[in-house]
Amino acid sequence: MSVYTDIADEIYGPSKGQVPGGVKLFTARSGPITLTRVQITRQGLARPAGRYSTLEMPSLAVADAKDERYVSAVAGELRAMLPETGSVLVAGVGNRRVTADALGPRAAGGVLVTRGIAPDSRTAELGLREVCCVSPGASGETGIPLVQVLAGLVRAVKPAAVLCIDSLCTSDPARMGRTVQISDTGLSPARPSSGKCLTRAMLGVPVLAVGIPTMMEADDFLGRPGCVITPRQLDTVVKKGAELLALAVNKALQQRLSIAELCYLAN
Repeated sequence: MSVYTDIADEIYGPSKGQVPGGVKLFTARSGPITLTRVQITRQGLARPAGRYSTLEMPSLAVADAKDERYVSAVAGELRAMLPETGSVLVAGVGNRRVTADALGPRAAGGVLVTRGIAPDSRTAELGLREVCCVSPGASGETGIPLVQVLAGLVRAVKPAAVLCIDSLCTSDPARMGRTVQISDTGLSPARPSSGKCLTRAMLGVPVLAVGIPTMMEADDFLGRPGCVITPRQLDTVVKKGAELLALAVNKALQQRLSIAELCYLAN
């Protein structure tokens, strides 16, 4: 039976037995959050070489998406992978008309955009990093492949990095809506045919990805192609997940601002 997952530690995590050569693992727990870092140092394995950080926390169906513990934990892992300086282009990837795929566009709506703010003494005091944001939409709606949209924007904006926010697929239904994965390998879906593949080789700048699993493929369980399992409280999971990721992205990029200040400015 083939089980597809975008989550690296579901393939190489501590519970998966012997770790193959070229994979390094680190696990730690702090309060309600379990952090697992997977570093893949060679090509040819099930996931592209690079760094993957996974944070498990209480289900977003019941947790407070603005809880400083969760926001700061995700922001800290993001900050460690982002370039220290330079502008960042945030891309909310997905189809906002399909709830399970709407996480990226909804999160992008909460990102604090600073690229259009004229510099003055007040912005200098805040130390605002230049951020721009886009929700490219699904290629079925626009007729333009995602990579072409973002490649054009990268040429025009010249960011130091691209940060993609997207819904992910898991192989464990218990992890839907309660796991955040951050990677510096770009978007590399378990099914490359999804049309969402975005890498540094494609765009010419570092590409990071952050997402929450909102679905699990069920083809092999049901014997029907194209079926997925989603959380019962999917609407709440996507709403709160988008809030959490937007806040974490803002905190990672605007380190001098508090979470309360970021909530005020982004709204």
